[in-house]
Amino acid sequence: MEESLLSAVHWLLGLLALPSVGLPAIFVVSLVSATLLPLGSEPAVFGYLKLSPDMFWPAILVATAGNTVGGAISYAMGLGAEKAVERWKEHHPHAPAERRMRGRWHHRAHDWIHRMGPPALLLSWLPAVGDPLCAVAGWLRLPFWPCVAYMAIGKFLRYLVMTAGLLWLFPGQV
Repeated sequence: MEESLLSAVHWLLGLLALPSVGLPAIFVVSLVSATLLPLGSEPAVFGYLKLSPDMFWPAILVATAGNTVGGAISYAMGLGAEKAVERWKEHHPHAPAERRMRGRWHHRAHDWIHRMGPPALLLSWLPAVGDPLCAVAGWLRLPFWPCVAYMAIGKFLRYLVMTAGLLWLFPGQV
């Protein structure tokens, strides 16, 4: 069992090898990193651009597209979770009242995201809070396409600034 898992991991790493696959690997890594799984895509984008510096804009756009699709998946997960909770409540009308977080921060966050609406997803690029923010937008049933547009803008700016900054800080060739 352990040997088959190890060979599967090696197969996946070989499949995503940057020099041989390139932009599809950037898309997959960026998509997976935008879900609730802890994975960073910036090192993959930076590594690819160190190998192929002439691919700056295609890499930034592909990473943005993958990360935005991953954010949309998180949105859909939040929406699905909210619908599942509502169905459960319909089928269990005599269940004890739900226990909610009733703290000051919960109310502030709830009020803030409702007040901001989809533009709050400009912050979907932030580490630790960005991915859950996409899921919360789905849970709160914020409008899907405006949310995706703001996700894309925020994620594009993140890749542009971070990648350009890393290339400026580490200019040497591979």
